[in-house]
Amino acid sequence: MLRWALLFFIISIVAGLLGFTGISQATAGIARILFFIAIVIFLIFVVLAITAGSAIL
Repeated sequence: MLRWALLFFIISIVAGLLGFTGISQATAGIARILFFIAIVIFLIFVVLAITAGSAIL
């Protein structure tokens, strides 16, 4: 998911440099949403790993 966020971010930068501001804003928004979803999933997995690790011990 972070790979997709990075891809949309790069598309946003290129579109902004070429003057396509609407496309640049849209792809930047998509990249931001994907980044936050990836962070939330990461945090969920960290909490699950901590609880599973403490259950084993």
